[in-house]
Amino acid sequence: MQNFKMKLSHFQFDLPDELLAEFPAENRDESRLMVLNREKQTIEHKMFKDLIEYFDEDDVLILNNTKVFPARLYGNKEKTGARIEVFLLRELNEEQRLWDVLVDPARKIRIGNKLYFGEDETLVAEVIDNTTSRGRTLRFLYDGSYQEFRRKLNELGETPLPKYINREVTPEDEVRYQTIFAKNEGAVAAPTAGLHFSKHLLKRLEIKGVNFAEVTLHVGLGTFNPVEVEDLSKHKMDSEEIKIDATAANIINTAKLNKKRICAVGTTAMRAIESSVSTNGTLNEFEGWTNKFIFPPYDFSIANCMITNFHTPKSTLLMMASAFAGHEFIKKAYDEAIKEKYNFYSYGDAMLII
Repeated sequence: MQNFKMKLSHFQFDLPDELLAEFPAENRDESRLMVLNREKQTIEHKMFKDLIEYFDEDDVLILNNTKVFPARLYGNKEKTGARIEVFLLRELNEEQRLWDVLVDPARKIRIGNKLYFGEDETLVAEVIDNTTSRGRTLRFLYDGSYQEFRRKLNELGETPLPKYINREVTPEDEVRYQTIFAKNEGAVAAPTAGLHFSKHLLKRLEIKGVNFAEVTLHVGLGTFNPVEVEDLSKHKMDSEEIKIDATAANIINTAKLNKKRICAVGTTAMRAIESSVSTNGTLNEFEGWTNKFIFPPYDFSIANCMITNFHTPKSTLLMMASAFAGHEFIKKAYDEAIKEKYNFYSYGDAMLII
């Protein structure tokens, strides 16, 4: 398998539309959990809260504590009044209030256009650059302080549910499309594997002696961008910001030294730690950006266990899961998931790979 070159077409499969989860499970930790044992090549069907059975004292769960901000805004174009969706990707310059954004419909927006937001239209943005076909750079024009400006963005923005969820955002989404350990604001999409943890489950794991290491990777849309090249080595990931502090690195390195189970909760946590590995295979603290793209074959350095959701065809997330579990094993698991009607994608069910 190692010499076999993986291509985009190896990650295509038919996913019935009804398996794309539009709503979260009633209780966070009561979604379904498929458990894949790589050594035994077995598949078990559990509930997410049964996760606790697979962890012992001094094992480590690596959590991504990024927090989703309300990144989707709706504005009106000057003169025509056309409704334009603006998706905030990242802040480029705090002082000048410059942001990288996606606009939809893109064809209507040119450099120099002004967009007005909110009923009172106190927030105005000017398009100053065309970066890609859909991407633009906006300069927000706002009289108040930076804190007031950010408050205004939060007030006008809505929870950036993925596009496949074709319904109005509800107050419940504002809570459920956020992990309970979210702290550092900066993501435009939730690290979805973490959505399954309830306060009760975290408490039970803590009582059992399981340690938690928190890292930050601000999830950008690059995670979900489709791969459009058959040769995976030619795909470029968008950069995402990460932070791994000394505390997290120590917890993880101690567990590695003691041959404990180290579990990356989600592809984002996995990408964060794999982006900062020392030559002797331990985790370094790190603050910066990563555009690491993990696809098979790949040797993982830190985690020996992973929790992830069920992903869409041809996605970089599926490729990472495949690199971790083995391509044939993941294919078999996904066939089973479709047959057993597991829910896929952001609000879907989870998989534990040990």
